[in-house]
Amino acid sequence: MTSTQTDPRPLFRNALDWVATLIDGVRPEQFTDPTPCPEFDVRSLIGHIVGTVDRGRIIGAGGDPLAVPESATAPDDAWTTVLRSAADRYWTVWDDDALLDSTVTAPWGTFPGRAAVLIALNEALVHGWDLAVATGQNPEADPTSAQAALTIMQQALPETPRGGRVPFGDVVRPAADAGPTERLANWAGRVSAPWRDRAGSSR
Repeated sequence: MTSTQTDPRPLFRNALDWVATLIDGVRPEQFTDPTPCPEFDVRSLIGHIVGTVDRGRIIGAGGDPLAVPESATAPDDAWTTVLRSAADRYWTVWDDDALLDSTVTAPWGTFPGRAAVLIALNEALVHGWDLAVATGQNPEADPTSAQAALTIMQQALPETPRGGRVPFGDVVRPAADAGPTERLANWAGRVSAPWRDRAGSSR
């Protein structure tokens, strides 16, 4: 096994575990609440996270990710189990070390497998931040994972251009006390306020 500096899989495992704990913390009345990602409420955001993991598995297996729904559906009390099951299926493919340096194809391009895992890491952390602040939970993931994702995304996702074929909003200048997960969300175009106030008691 290579180190976490070149192997992003341990970081992604940590991120998925973090998201699972956030799902556990969602109260029943919060599933229809809005999130910083305007196209999703809490329920559909969780479904999208699960769908992204499933699509990542198909990408690694050389299949057509568009054949997998973009968002999963499940009873509200089953979401943690559904995410962990999707993660287990993901790792049956991505535990193969050779896949990191193999070429994989996704709807947005062709690149080495490790890049696909890094994209998945970014998705999990940014959408995890969305879920955390929408439900008043601690919005900071493992700082090592978040800082690694931020460093990579600042190189892979330039500040300009944004919009159109680059499906991210303008970079938001982070607050002075923002942690690495919030800074990653800001780089992806997420506006922290007023969401910081919702998560303030858990910061």
